[in-house]
Amino acid sequence: MENKEMKSKVIILNGSPKAHGNTAVALHEVERTLQEQGIETEWLHVGHLHVHGCIACNKCWETGICAFHDIVNELSQKMLEADGLLIGSPVYFASPNGTLLSLLDRLFYSNLHTDWSMKVGASVSIARRGGATATMDVLNKYFLKTNMPVVPSQYWSIAHGTEPGEVTRDEEGMQTMRQLGLNMAFLIKSIRLGLQQYGSPKINEQLVETHFIKS
Repeated sequence: MENKEMKSKVIILNGSPKAHGNTAVALHEVERTLQEQGIETEWLHVGHLHVHGCIACNKCWETGICAFHDIVNELSQKMLEADGLLIGSPVYFASPNGTLLSLLDRLFYSNLHTDWSMKVGASVSIARRGGATATMDVLNKYFLKTNMPVVPSQYWSIAHGTEPGEVTRDEEGMQTMRQLGLNMAFLIKSIRLGLQQYGSPKINEQLVETHFIKS
């Protein structure tokens, strides 16, 4: 029987409350490139949802899931099978959408003991004018804490626009999205081959946490 290559999949997280706004347009530009490279995609529109912030109850450390049973736990399950996570956000006061931040805080905190290493992470931020790189930096830090390689592009993965669809006029931004998609597909495929040949690079030691608390 012929061996068919296992399909790779990226979860696309739209953090804008507008399902068809400029953030979604930019994410679609990345998605088209991913699909051309044989990567499957699945969308979750979350910016319009009511998502509670983390209350530091630490129940997830006991149960492995967040105490609030909502989109966060749904996304956690989807991430188990995904090869990558693509997050997009509009810029709100030089930072991502607040709903998206609440979701990401809970998602990544409740999965601190879940091995997401070598799943690929990419972020897109859309602004009228300023704050896009600061927003991108916040989003990328979730990946960097979790052993997830961060996808680069030919420029910071940002684009500019105000009115719906206006982002398409940012030709450099759209090209940057396409390059982001190409790089993400390449990393997913390369990491899969690397894991098959060399195994996981995750350190084989008990986790060390240094708190600097005086006894």
